[in-house]
Amino acid sequence: MLSLDVVAGALVCALFFARVFSVSITPYGLLALGLTVWIIYTADHLRDARRIRQPASTARHRFHQQHFNTLKVVIAGMVILDGVTVTFIPIRVLGWGAALILAVSVYLVTHRFLKFLKELFIAVMYTCGILLPSLSVTHVELNATHYILILQFAILALVNLFMFSWFDRKLDQQDKQHSFVTLVGDRATRISIWLLITLEVSLTLIHSFSGGLIKVSLLLSFMGLMLLLIFIFRELFAKNDYYRLLGDAVFMIPIFYLI
Repeated sequence: MLSLDVVAGALVCALFFARVFSVSITPYGLLALGLTVWIIYTADHLRDARRIRQPASTARHRFHQQHFNTLKVVIAGMVILDGVTVTFIPIRVLGWGAALILAVSVYLVTHRFLKFLKELFIAVMYTCGILLPSLSVTHVELNATHYILILQFAILALVNLFMFSWFDRKLDQQDKQHSFVTLVGDRATRISIWLLITLEVSLTLIHSFSGGLIKVSLLLSFMGLMLLLIFIFRELFAKNDYYRLLGDAVFMIPIFYLI
């Protein structure tokens, strides 16, 4: 409900890429990332909840409707805390972070006009947010191997969002909420998920020939296959929104790379 699982996954993935790019993220950087992710996700949920005139069909949106005013106050407090926290992070990281926040703000304002790009935009912004603490300060010279890893992670984020949209499609239609699946249809979404996971695994095969960072690529493909399993057994995981819990938990898997 409160997107804390999303925040936890974001922090684990940020530390994962910090290891890949040989950098250390300060506690202030992690706190700023966690706060920013929570603020953006909660603000997005509140915006959706406000636009649904009747009691929302999804438990997530009903929760945000019922606690709308309280969550607005909490967000205001978190924004202040985040503002204080970012003063302790490197200027280079702060500059890129400001650019990312600007892009997210543009999305929140123009969302209603770009309905078909919702999942793609969120996946790109999420990927940028996860990588920002590492890429903005790393001394590692980026090559094709690194860019493929970044693409693999972005694919995971996109599959996760497509999958959630598929599970929520009927409730979204009831609430007149737009998503990829409500715009392109059930079958096209299923095909897109399978194609993206196929691309994910194919990119790992490319890594196997190059020999660089193959363990990282294998882990990302494993995450993709876990998402695919959730989707294959969708009737089982649709109960009690288990798909959402497990889908977000997939982004905790990189913690094993950190041990």
